[in-house]
Amino acid sequence: MRRIAHLSDLHFGRHDDRVVAGLLSALTTLSPDVVVISGDFTQRARRRQFAAARDFLAGLRAAGLPVVAVPGNHDIPLYDVLRRFLRPLARFRRYIEPAEYPFVADEEIAVLGINTARSLTIADGRVSHDQMACIEQIFARAAPGARRMLVTHHPLVSLPGGPEGRALRAAGRSGSAIEAAVRANVHLLLAGHHHQPFHGSGATFFAAGHSLLVVQAGTTTSTRLRAHANSFNLIETNGDALRIAVHAWDADGFEAASLEAYRCVDGRWQES
Repeated sequence: MRRIAHLSDLHFGRHDDRVVAGLLSALTTLSPDVVVISGDFTQRARRRQFAAARDFLAGLRAAGLPVVAVPGNHDIPLYDVLRRFLRPLARFRRYIEPAEYPFVADEEIAVLGINTARSLTIADGRVSHDQMACIEQIFARAAPGARRMLVTHHPLVSLPGGPEGRALRAAGRSGSAIEAAVRANVHLLLAGHHHQPFHGSGATFFAAGHSLLVVQAGTTTSTRLRAHANSFNLIETNGDALRIAVHAWDADGFEAASLEAYRCVDGRWQES
C-alpha cells in the first residue's frame, strides 16, 4: 500500500499561519509516502512568499517526506512584466523545485508533475506538445504494475461547480493531453486551481477506452476560500483498490471529513 497526500493552492502571502502549522503536524503524523502539491505556492510570486513556501517544504523534507511540486498561475509574476515574460518561473525553480518534470516512482506508484501555468494568461493554463511527449517518455520508465498519477495545477477536464451552473474550465489542449495520458497508462489526474475538492471517474466527463480517476484538491492553507474549508486529500492505493479521504480544517486541526473508496475493475474505476 502507498499513501499520497495531495495539497494545492497554498497561497503563501494570503495564508493562515495556524493552518500551515496544523498541516505540517498532520502530515508528519500521517507520514505519507509522497506529498504532491499541485501549484499556487504563492499569492503574487514575491521573494518573501516563495521563502515562506520554501520553509514549509523544508519542514516536510525534515520529516522525511518526498515532495512532487508543480507551479500554478500565481507562481508567475503578475505585475513585474519583464520577469513575467523573460523569467516567469525563475523564483519557483530557485525556491521550490528545480526540475522541469519532477518524478517519484517505486514498484507501486509513479507520480509525474508538469507545468500548466503560462505567461500569456492570467488564470488559464495549457499543456504543450513537448509536455505531452514527455508524459509518455517518462512514464515509460515506471514499473509495469505501478499506479500512475499525473499532476498539474489546472485540471485536464472541465468540472462541475462553477458559478450559475457553468463548468469550471480545463487547461488548454486538455483533450490532447488526456490522450497522451491514456497512451502512458495514467490512472489518476491530480490538480487544483479551483479551490474545490472533488473526485470522480473521468468517464463522467469524456469518453475514453481507458479509465482515469479525476482528483481535485481544495485550497489547503490560504484564506481565499470559496465555500469550502481548507483541506487536502489523502490517497491510499493498494493493488486495484483506492481510497480518497478529504481532510478538512475545523479550527483546531485537520480531520478526515469524507472518505470514498474506488476499485479498478477490468480497467475501469468504480465506486466500491
